[in-house]
Formats: sequence, structure tokens, C-alpha cells
Amino acid sequence: MISLDQSRVIIAAARAKGREMGLKPLSVVVLDAGGNVLAFEREDGASPGRFEIARGKAYGAVMLGMPGSVQMARAEAQGFFMAAVNGAFGGKVIPVPGGVLVKDASGAVIGAVGVTGDTSEADAEAALAGIAAAGLDGAA
Repeated sequence: MISLDQSRVIIAAARAKGREMGLKPLSVVVLDAGGNVLAFEREDGASPGRFEIARGKAYGAVMLGMPGSVQMARAEAQGFFMAAVNGAFGGKVIPVPGGVLVKDASGAVIGAVGVTGDTSEADAEAALAGIAAAGLDGAA
């Protein structure tokens, strides 16, 4: 499982990576393996709706066991599948990069990180930096 301390490290390091990359203000959420919020931060200047976007990216990743980049490819190839999945999950899934799986040393999914604020690819890069800083493995 992801601890609260690890969640805080993930968020701080993702935000630091965003500043290093010159990204727009980020919002970062960490979810456990059940899709529950462990921690969230929204940087100054980020719009208030960013929480739902970050959570939607992470929620789709953890609930489907596939990162946002894979979900996006699936949506492009089989839009009906992702539409059905999103219906099953009450519209909570946002199938784009920036939703990153968190895995333990054995490769088991233990949660997900969602980052939003800049391009989806840059968001994913910031998420991966946060996950690595916490000593965990990420799959974007």
C-alpha cells in the first residue's frame, strides 16, 4: 500500500518536476488500490476543476489496471469500450496520459497518481518523477 508519507513525497516531487520543466500550475492526486483519495494538492493558479480531472486520470488507471496512455489508445481504437467503461464507473474515468499506475517491488498495483495542468504527456512525466522519488515504480 501507499502510505500518507509516500503520498506527500509523490506530490512534492511531482510539483518540483513541474517547476523544473516550466509547466503550468499542477494538481496532483494519489489514490490507493481501491480508488480512494490518499492525498491531493492544487498549486496556486490551477483552476478549481482540476481535482476532478486529476482524480479521473488516476481513477481510470487504477480501476482498469492500465495507465492513461493505454486507455487513450484503447479509446481511439474502441471508443465504444471506453464509453461503456466510463458509464459503468459513473463518468469518473478520464482516459488520457497523466493517470499513472503505482506498483510495488513485486509489480502489484498499489494505487495510481493523477496529474493535470499542462499537456497530458508532461503531466505523466511529472507523475513518474513523483512516484520514483517515493521509491515506487510507475507505469505511464
